[in-house]
Amino acid sequence: MNTEEIRAILTICLLASYADGDKHDREREQIRQVAQGLAQDQRINLPGLYQEVLMRRVQLADVLPSLASGEARQLAYEMAVCVCEADGRTSAPEQAFLARLREALGQAPAEFDAQADALAAAPLDAASVMAEAAPATDTPTAADAPSGTAAQRRPGALSAAEMDGKILNAAILNGAIELLPENLSTLAIIPLQMRLVYQIGQSHGYELDRGHIKDLLATLGVGLTSQYLEQAGRKLLGGLLGKVGGGLLGGLGRQAVSSGMSFASTYALGHVAHQYYAGGRTLSTQMLRDAYQHVMADGRRMQDRYLPQMQEMSRGLTTTRILQMVRGG
Repeated sequence: MNTEEIRAILTICLLASYADGDKHDREREQIRQVAQGLAQDQRINLPGLYQEVLMRRVQLADVLPSLASGEARQLAYEMAVCVCEADGRTSAPEQAFLARLREALGQAPAEFDAQADALAAAPLDAASVMAEAAPATDTPTAADAPSGTAAQRRPGALSAAEMDGKILNAAILNGAIELLPENLSTLAIIPLQMRLVYQIGQSHGYELDRGHIKDLLATLGVGLTSQYLEQAGRKLLGGLLGKVGGGLLGGLGRQAVSSGMSFASTYALGHVAHQYYAGGRTLSTQMLRDAYQHVMADGRRMQDRYLPQMQEMSRGLTTTRILQMVRGG
């Protein structure tokens, strides 16, 4: 895939992220930070693309001619679908954008759209499969638990060791999913993270809804759309979506390229949610953000230790299996 095709695909992703015209300033800033963070490849100038999209100086018709190959057109459409689905079911403006894009790219409605819808609408209260799917080969120790997260055990809550193990297993699973090149697999990380937060809240006596969890993630500085853009953008810029056997799906990605963001972010979300709900939801916004950044740093330091387990697990994952996990099957 050449530079112009990559540039066009990333521009379409940014256009998709603003298709509903309903982005909060906080989410706009998160997307800007993603563009800045992905700007390591100087051939693309993502911050420049972001400004062009935000100021409406570029339209869909301007970038479509750059998508010369059928594979690039398919990839552009699939990534746009995932961007629109990242924060929940697509809105009417997003559906209209995708319809225009699908027609312009010559993409027929496919099973991919339905599968992306199913991921976005996956129930939070589905049975957990994360503990079975991602068993850590070594038991978490006190050194693995971030400082400041200990809390007294409440009736029905997991023990400290059980909670640490649950969070670590979820982080390993999402780290393994991040290694896969498929767009649909990357989209699955978000509902799995949301379900982890739901289950942690439930263990402390809180029945959370999707809106509450989204608000908590936003408070921590985790935008759903921007998180998908960063995960997918790193894979695309890292060349992880190359053609193999005439298809779009390559072999396992390289953790160094994708940065292990999903392992660290899942690990941090789990431990901060545990601290928040175990403490009766008394932490301030700034305390939550500080705690999240602190535990994210812990997760980044740990990811190399657990990378072999992520790599091994990713070899046994398929899109079908990941869909089953998200649906609770």
